[in-house]
Amino acid sequence: MSDDGYERVVDLADLPESTLVGVALNDGEQVVLVRFGSAVYALQDCCSHADFPLSEGDVVDDYVIECALHGAQFDVRDGQALELPATEPLVTYAVRIDGEAVMVCRQEA
Repeated sequence: MSDDGYERVVDLADLPESTLVGVALNDGEQVVLVRFGSAVYALQDCCSHADFPLSEGDVVDDYVIECALHGAQFDVRDGQALELPATEPLVTYAVRIDGEAVMVCRQEA
């Protein structure tokens, strides 16, 4: 982990576009990553409606992911719930690209 709270979680080459990838931070916290073009987003890997990993869901539109359990949808840019049954937003994390490394900040974005 770097001095500024960012930690390397995956190589950019291992993060296909519009695909959900679950990773664990050094403290065990589960995060889901999704890449759209040159932008990578990181969110809590747990649906805010039910305790189910979002990394098992799908990308259904640009910047929109869907939970496989009940179909709740979220905007990856800010974590906002877009579709019921979810009403609470997801925790989002700051992401930066350092060379080929995807770096995630453990503190909320």
